Amino acid sequence: MNALTKFGELKKKSIEPVSLGQGQGEKAENAIREAQKSGNWVVLQNCHLAISWMGTLEKICEELSPDPKICHRDFRLWLTSYPSTNFPVAVLQNGIKMTNEAPKGLRSNVVNSFFVDPISNKDFFNGNTQPKKFRKLLFGLCFFHAVV
Repeated sequence: MNALTKFGELKKKSIEPVSLGQGQGEKAENAIREAQKSGNWVVLQNCHLAISWMGTLEKICEELSPDPKICHRDFRLWLTSYPSTNFPVAVLQNGIKMTNEAPKGLRSNVVNSFFVDPISNKDFFNGNTQPKKFRKLLFGLCFFHAVV
């Protein structure tokens, strides 16, 4: 989500995130309809948790039109999900798929954790009274996370 947010800022787009789960289907539908008109982006997070709503999502995706009079040309619908057998095949076939996998190896995992924003921000390191101790503590936490 952080990478998508940065990308949206770069493209000067407003992003409406909707975390799917119990009772969020109507909110997601409204966000999609509004974004189709305005050209904003909608991110439906955790689609694997909304199994009962996947049929509605499939219908919404089928109704999306390339006609700029109906759907703004800058509109984007982003979906996040863990692998699921209940995900509509039509949505998968008509979309562009990206994966985000954990880095291989201990070193690359530590480096990945250590340099994720806001950690890479120098103010984050130096904004406390004991930056050396803080860096050591942070490295220990990142190393522990990588091992686990």
